[in-house]
Amino acid sequence: MFLGDSFTVGSGPVPPWETYASETARLMGGQPIIAGASGTGYLSEGRVGRTFQRSFEVELAWRPAPDLLVIAGGHNDRRWSAVKVREAADRLLAEVRGHWPGTDVVVVGPLWMGEPPKKAYEVRDVLAKAARDGGVAFVDPMTRRWPLEVALPDGVHPTHTGHERIAAWLAGELGRRPSAGHQGP
Repeated sequence: MFLGDSFTVGSGPVPPWETYASETARLMGGQPIIAGASGTGYLSEGRVGRTFQRSFEVELAWRPAPDLLVIAGGHNDRRWSAVKVREAADRLLAEVRGHWPGTDVVVVGPLWMGEPPKKAYEVRDVLAKAARDGGVAFVDPMTRRWPLEVALPDGVHPTHTGHERIAAWLAGELGRRPSAGHQGP
């Protein structure tokens, strides 16, 4: 399962079934279930009026526990203090771990096409600490530079090719990490 913002659910000409989330699941031999909405984040409610936590509650929590939940975002949380973002991430991770204690959870930091602003690094850093303190893995897409050639004309969202590149990178990262908590049959 994936929970995230417009990068995860799709934007512009990229529908949900062609996002990096769907492609990552396919590359890993899984079936994607994608939740979230454009403009959302740990604190940002976007136009849909809900945060990642509320999206988890209404779109995912009623489903059977997945083997893996990827929570990807932070891009839309720049206008809040790092402390507030951290508190919201802690609440979400506590709820997820309490609801699905055997599920592997991975937090993916903010995605940026081109050079991220300074505030994005602050958000990334608090999300990494929240993941570590919450006992889940953290993957940092800001260690890579995603060229603007794979961004849509808005300069923010990835093209189909951009989603494919992100998926190849993320599937590799997820494949390298040890199981964080899921106990097999």
